[in-house]
Amino acid sequence: MPSNDVTAERIGAGGADSRNGTINVGDLIPTTREERLRRVLHVIEKEPHRHIHELALECNLSQSHLQHLFKQHTGFRLGHVLNQRRLERAAELLLHSNMSVKEVASAVGYEHTSSFSRAFMRYFRTAPTQYRKRISEREMLRKNLCG
Repeated sequence: MPSNDVTAERIGAGGADSRNGTINVGDLIPTTREERLRRVLHVIEKEPHRHIHELALECNLSQSHLQHLFKQHTGFRLGHVLNQRRLERAAELLLHSNMSVKEVASAVGYEHTSSFSRAFMRYFRTAPTQYRKRISEREMLRKNLCG
């Protein structure tokens, strides 16, 4: 279950799931009129490992200006959206690949595995290895019950 950091900023707004505080990046794209931000949202959705400074360079903006525009147009902080998308991608990789936790951390843009593990724990309220194990056990149980 994700943390509710974003919920406090914008409960029930377009692009946010008010039940658990998550932001659906894809839902923000059509509501954003600023073309540079639409491009940033597409990149975040496809390449969550990217960092704010890279996104700012791509848009020919300073980091602070990009962050200000993003907040102004979407109502969300860019750093929160990036972190959430990275962690969601990490969860996908943990479930659907044989990558180690260290490899997953690197693939989603974390330089240090310990930083990744702490962020993952805050967001999902479980360690990455436990998440993989718990979800795998549920899938096996479901397959045994249904098939």
